[in-house]
Amino acid sequence: MRSTATLLVALAAAVLGSQADAYDQLVEKQVFEMGAYTTVGGQTIPDVRIGWEAYGTLNDAHDNVILVTHFFSGTSHAAGRYAEDDAAPGYWDAIIGPGLPLDTDRYYVISSDTLVNLNANDPMVTTTGPASINPATGEPWGMDFPIVTIEDFVHVQKALLDSLGIDRLHAVMGASMGSLQALEWAATYPEMVERVIPVIPAGQADAWLIAWLDLWGAPIMLDPNWNGGDYYGGEPPLAGLTLALELVTLQARHPIWADATFGRNWAADGADPAADFDNRYAVEAWLADAGSARAAVADANHFLYLVKANQLFVAGHDGSLEEGLAHIQAPVLLLPAASDLLLMPYMARAVRDGLMDREAPVDYLELEGTLGHIDGIAVIGQAGDAIRAFLEQ
Repeated sequence: MRSTATLLVALAAAVLGSQADAYDQLVEKQVFEMGAYTTVGGQTIPDVRIGWEAYGTLNDAHDNVILVTHFFSGTSHAAGRYAEDDAAPGYWDAIIGPGLPLDTDRYYVISSDTLVNLNANDPMVTTTGPASINPATGEPWGMDFPIVTIEDFVHVQKALLDSLGIDRLHAVMGASMGSLQALEWAATYPEMVERVIPVIPAGQADAWLIAWLDLWGAPIMLDPNWNGGDYYGGEPPLAGLTLALELVTLQARHPIWADATFGRNWAADGADPAADFDNRYAVEAWLADAGSARAAVADANHFLYLVKANQLFVAGHDGSLEEGLAHIQAPVLLLPAASDLLLMPYMARAVRDGLMDREAPVDYLELEGTLGHIDGIAVIGQAGDAIRAFLEQ
């Protein structure tokens, strides 16, 4: 059995390909703390802590800041390495670094772990969520943790920026769930955001996405070890969490990638799937390994809270996409992936068309590839010139 670390590095390499090593400086993970935070729903979370990191130098005017917001299973680690021997690079090393589109010789690029970050058991992640200790009980919150939204993620990020004396953002850029946060930033704090770059984006969770998110979470809730979310101190629902992450991993890919990578190959020589139910195809074994590796650093309740936050999303939190888009004042560069089967291009076109209807400045460029949703990470370099020009306009 391959180690968890080896599998995670392999997953990163499969996504990043030859993009690694663009930002070659070591990155320091820092922690932001709030004594309390009141959610959009009116509930108070005490002792909020989130991790963050930055690349480049904050100028004297504090006006060269680009905020990068991360995807569903991601973290703040958008670029660089934590140590010289760290084999897993930042996920957007292709565009963050000296001379690259998010040029760290010019910009101060900052990213933070969200509330209820999926990777709660990763030692390089700091987040507050169901696995955190509730000061009132001395026990993990579990499902008593307040429901949080994409807007809550943004408000906590705003508090982090306030603590650093940052009151203007040259741009906000994020992929997938990060695109939801980027649009929410533009709608909620329009006076602060100068440009927005949503990658593999959606302006709201429509019925189709809501249903898929529900299916993602179902294996966890069907795992007997989940126990209504009360599993801390006992056996966690790893089987359910692993299957949930297999679903996420597969839906973020594309049939062309799957067939080109695995075809109908068996997982092991001489182990014909027709001969025994224990014999699997190569794609099945790969998904199982990928889900297991991700589950080793993830928390099942955090997964469910992320599902809920994404289901609740409408840009601007106003109840309709049209109302939310009406708040956005900044120019928008939309970068969907043509082969995306998760946040499909029609979702980005809905945002584009809604902005165009009110004559708001919006550009649209589809990324081309065969990796599906993952193209928003793996081939982001295709949009390098467009990103650079957009940031300079």
